[in-house]
Amino acid sequence: MLHNLAHVELNAIDLAWDTVVRFSHLRDELGDEFFADFARVADDESRHFAWCSQRLNELGFRYGDMPAHNFLWRECEKSSEDVAARLAVIPLVQEARGLDAGPRLTQKLVGFGDHRTSHIVAKIAEEELAHVAVGLYWFLQVCKKMGRIPRAIFKDLLEEYGVELKGPFNYAARDEAGIPRDWYDGASEQEAKSELSEEHDRLACIVAMERENSESNS
Repeated sequence: MLHNLAHVELNAIDLAWDTVVRFSHLRDELGDEFFADFARVADDESRHFAWCSQRLNELGFRYGDMPAHNFLWRECEKSSEDVAARLAVIPLVQEARGLDAGPRLTQKLVGFGDHRTSHIVAKIAEEELAHVAVGLYWFLQVCKKMGRIPRAIFKDLLEEYGVELKGPFNYAARDEAGIPRDWYDGASEQEAKSELSEEHDRLACIVAMERENSESNS
């Protein structure tokens, strides 16, 4: 379980840096802050991997002792030609799944009596929320530049790239990250609590906080 999480965090470092490098030709369109934000995400993910690796060592293991998958990198390759697809597939789907799984994994570890690992997982889940918010903020920015409706293009991209949204969903964490429920939950037809313009402003505040936190941790 912990080895798998370490593998996810190592992949997340590569994914964030791949986003920075792969879409560098769009610097004029996206602006420097896009690349700075994902460099900060990569820095966060490197700390997460270090925490997991250290805990594995404490338990008598090391990263690489167990088999690992390449699912996340396949998802990265899917979205290598389209920055909107990258933002939809990675932060808004894959990292958002971490918001769903984090609390369940934390409770499972508590049940096993492993409170130290549980604390690490809880801290990672807390920081991943800001990563999802950063991804959503930039997805909205890209959609605005494209003149497209965010929900519609999100749905279209998931269908185009064969990405399936699976529950159970952590609605509270996803709400805090700013993802509208009708983007991912077909059973949810409730009215949005705020207009996207207002949501964009709130996300901008979260992104600003993430930048401050990254600077304080560097």
